[in-house]
Amino acid sequence: MSEVKNSQRENPEIHSQAALIETVLFLETDPVPVEKLIKITGLTEQAVSEALSYLSDACKNADRGLELSQLGGGYFLMPKEEHWEILKERYGKKNDDRLSRAALETLSIIAYSQPITKSEIEKIRGVSADTMIRNLLDKELIVEKGRKDSPGRPMMYGTTLKFLTVFKLKSIADLPKLGEAEKTKFELN
Repeated sequence: MSEVKNSQRENPEIHSQAALIETVLFLETDPVPVEKLIKITGLTEQAVSEALSYLSDACKNADRGLELSQLGGGYFLMPKEEHWEILKERYGKKNDDRLSRAALETLSIIAYSQPITKSEIEKIRGVSADTMIRNLLDKELIVEKGRKDSPGRPMMYGTTLKFLTVFKLKSIADLPKLGEAEKTKFELN
């Protein structure tokens, strides 16, 4: 493996390809999947993979302020953790972006049970979910996922890419696993 790393450092082409990928990631607002990087840059899949590996290693250097992260099947640049403490007051989420306990409860039900309808959420929570669903839709943490094939064709909800970003998950599969007691809370009786 160290031979590959050394050969990458000596290869000027990998430098320019990594710089191109870094520029694309800087300009894009959402995580960028490998397929989109290939389409944008015109590089091969192998070249994109090698450039991402090189860029990831380069970002680990102590004098770099950003790191390469993967989220929801795509790549993006984010500030290193050690810089975030200094910057979070200016660039962090404002207090109005914080979620109430009820909103977090509703969001967790949706995340673990998606796609799920409002009435199913209310059955699990035991209270109305109208306000919480509207709040989560406004914050773009959930989205309408279509209609359920049942009487009345109720709307179903699921989480978004922004949800993954906010909670620093690569995919929904990275949610913490539920214990048996916790699983029963999310079941419809």
